[in-house]
Amino acid sequence: MADPFEKLKDSPRLLMEARLKPLQGQRFQPTGFADLGPARFKAYSEEGLTDMVLVESPQSVANRLEIVCWDRASGKLVADFDGMPYVQVSRPDKSSLTNSILEAHRLNSPYILKGKDDSVFKMLKTDVAGMEKGPVDIGKLAHTVFKYDANAVLHGVFLAQSELAGGRLRMPRLLSGFIEASDVQDAASGGVKNDHVDPSGDTSQGFGNVPFHRAEFTAKQLVAYFNLDLSQLRAYSLGKSAETFLVALALVKIQRFLKSGLRLRTACDLDVDGGLRVTRPDGFEVPDEKALPGILKESITACKKEKLFADPSVTSVVYDEK
Repeated sequence: MADPFEKLKDSPRLLMEARLKPLQGQRFQPTGFADLGPARFKAYSEEGLTDMVLVESPQSVANRLEIVCWDRASGKLVADFDGMPYVQVSRPDKSSLTNSILEAHRLNSPYILKGKDDSVFKMLKTDVAGMEKGPVDIGKLAHTVFKYDANAVLHGVFLAQSELAGGRLRMPRLLSGFIEASDVQDAASGGVKNDHVDPSGDTSQGFGNVPFHRAEFTAKQLVAYFNLDLSQLRAYSLGKSAETFLVALALVKIQRFLKSGLRLRTACDLDVDGGLRVTRPDGFEVPDEKALPGILKESITACKKEKLFADPSVTSVVYDEK
């Protein structure tokens, strides 16, 4: 097939953004941090300092971009991603426990590497042999990770096991994203947990009426930003088919997230106000929702043909505590 990403060949980054708006009303609740609350900050603009708030962090967006691949109802990959390699973890009774796509640390999940079944650990150790001393061969590491869990190449992984090259095997994120709101105003709100049996009961024990407050905001503008590191991708030397697959995978994830994954919290349900816009490089347009899954499927077939994926594509491991 003709290269759908020809215009990206000399670009170090693919930068994209999408304007967002609350699905209903004007208010939204940003992500909160235990010792910080909402992440508020000021940014410079043509009008001077502008009040900003971080609506969704890069860590959270990465998790949301991964979850769009998985159909929890059926317990398998969404059809668009079928054929993509990952590690499936089962219980001793053969029921499904988790997998490398859902796990926070991907291939470095303790459910994959720390159980009695050490088959995946041994495969990784064999494939990265020779890196115990000296610089890490990042290309060899990328090929190994891509083979068992291509998703982890896109979102990064840190194989922090001392037996694996001294715990030095780390791959940064190729795809990152975050959501910011600008020119924000406070929209203080709250409520009360009512106890209709004993309103004056001991609240430390869960009884009684308990009032609470919640930090919500309105904003002049909400924007989701996405950054695909093409320079780092090329540095892995995975080959054309793998690079096409990873770019297509990133774009399909972003499109699915913007279409169906913007209910970030009960009080933060967003919608796209316009569409996904490329800000760099000039002249590149993201293929539409109908074309991209086809590109992804063709690239999966090409990677299988070149034996870049594990065979079978789903590597199975049983988790049973040692």
